[in-house]
Amino acid sequence: MKTTALVVFLTLASTPLAADYKTNCALCHGPDGSGKTPTGKALKVKDLGSPEVQALTDAQLSTVIANGKGKMPPFKAKLNEARIAGLVTFIRTLKR
Repeated sequence: MKTTALVVFLTLASTPLAADYKTNCALCHGPDGSGKTPTGKALKVKDLGSPEVQALTDAQLSTVIANGKGKMPPFKAKLNEARIAGLVTFIRTLKR
């Protein structure tokens, strides 16, 4: 499934959604959402494709992105509702 997520990410590479993910999420969560980046490992971030994350509702994911959680900063000042919804849509593609 990691390959599928990477292909989806690369396919969307020229879209605003991919730019939002790359700019705001990939440093910690990585291009495949696994969290296996140096920063992600240090912060013990969630694997976005894990059953635990995928079980969250779209509203719950939106709230986490907007307001932050734990060491994750809030993005509501940087991203509008439509862009946050786009990130939620992308996170759904990472299901393992």
